[in-house]
Order: sequence, then structure tokens, then C-alpha cells
Amino acid sequence: MPAVDRNLLRIGAWEILCNDEVATAVAIDEAVDLAADLSTDDSANFVNGVLGRIARDAPALPSED
Repeated sequence: MPAVDRNLLRIGAWEILCNDEVATAVAIDEAVDLAADLSTDDSANFVNGVLGRIARDAPALPSED
């Protein structure tokens, strides 16, 4: 996995799970756009899939509150 993809996934996951100021769709869209611009041809689809799965499963994850 390219380092760019790994770091985009880290940022996107944090925005989805921990940052209420950024809408989930916006976090995913920004990460996908950056992956398309900065990484491989397949990276945008990969990042979209992983962050989409995180967003889908986020309500089932235990909270730290």
C-alpha cells in the first residue's frame, strides 16, 4: 500500500470517527480526490471503499465516552 494511501486513510478515518465538525461524505470525498491526484490509478477506488466501510460500520463501534 502506498504511504499516501495509508495516510489518507488515517486522516479520513479520524475525521469520520472523531471529528464531528466534518461531514462523513465530505471527509470521504476529500480523501478520494487527494488519492486520485497524488497516488496510483487504483488508489481513489481503494480509499473510497475502505472509508465507506468505516463510515458504514461507525455506529456499531464502541465509543470512548
